[in-house]
Amino acid sequence: MKEVVMALIAGLIVGMLFRFLKLPLPAPPVFSAVVGVFGVYFGGVVLDWILKVIRH
Repeated sequence: MKEVVMALIAGLIVGMLFRFLKLPLPAPPVFSAVVGVFGVYFGGVVLDWILKVIRH
């Protein structure tokens, strides 16, 4: 949970800094970003599962 809170705080700070400097936000649209993060995480989980099945 600590990692989630720290990531949120870091994201808020970066978002405020970019807005303050009148720069475009360094993030893709919300839905595609969520899907992308889910894909990266799920890919790692699937690979761990495949390697576990192969080793047994």
